[in-house]
Amino acid sequence: MTAATQERMPALYLSHGAPPLADDPVWPGELAAWSAGLPRPKAILVVSAHWEEAPLALGATGTVPLVYDFWGFPEHYYRVTYPAPGAPELADSVRKLLRAPGTPVQDVPDRGLDHGAYVPLVEMYPDADIPVLQVSMPTLDPVRLMEIGRRLAPLRDEGVLIVGSGFFTHNLAALRQGGIPAWSAEFDAWGREALQERDVDALLDFTRKSPAGRLAHPRTEHFAPLFVTMGAADAAGELGEQKSVIDGFWMGLAKRSVQFG
Repeated sequence: MTAATQERMPALYLSHGAPPLADDPVWPGELAAWSAGLPRPKAILVVSAHWEEAPLALGATGTVPLVYDFWGFPEHYYRVTYPAPGAPELADSVRKLLRAPGTPVQDVPDRGLDHGAYVPLVEMYPDADIPVLQVSMPTLDPVRLMEIGRRLAPLRDEGVLIVGSGFFTHNLAALRQGGIPAWSAEFDAWGREALQERDVDALLDFTRKSPAGRLAHPRTEHFAPLFVTMGAADAAGELGEQKSVIDGFWMGLAKRSVQFG
């Protein structure tokens, strides 16, 4: 990718839900309204909580079947399609930005979009006419992920929408408890304030600095994409403008989604 756009693209962290998100009476409309207010991307780069692989891997650069990485849902959720064009030029740019001594990049050409990518994109860009590339998370270390985001930041000036897709709180015990667990509400409130104050140090150390951090994220892969997004927004040394575009809860989990820039 070579030509720059006049308008720099924002970087997003979104809570992506599960396949039944499509049936929610509110959330799909929130995602659609969000994308309608953004500049149209030339391409979309997605880092999803559902693909951890090291070294960092680039997914398919052509249109291949989706990855239905969930179990026990009604059959119609496995029939969803999202035939977005591949993004080989974007893949070339990512390779150039990320490859350095000791930091290899690999290709997984048959790896399609998982539900962390296509579930929100179906609502945001339903025509599936924007090239999409998914890359893996090679680590869950917040500092390393933020550095990856910093190295990807120049793509924003080439019309690329960088999306970290996770869930602001993610403890599936909430699905059995009913209501909004205290740990989910407390972590969400803490995260909102930390983002507003641009407290990068606290966010990077969220398992210790936040209330109920280990309850909100028994495993941290759903918060981890936030750090790639933060890095992509932090190339100048500060997070800059940010806002929570979506908030509230879905089945007890915080669906906070944030736009930088």
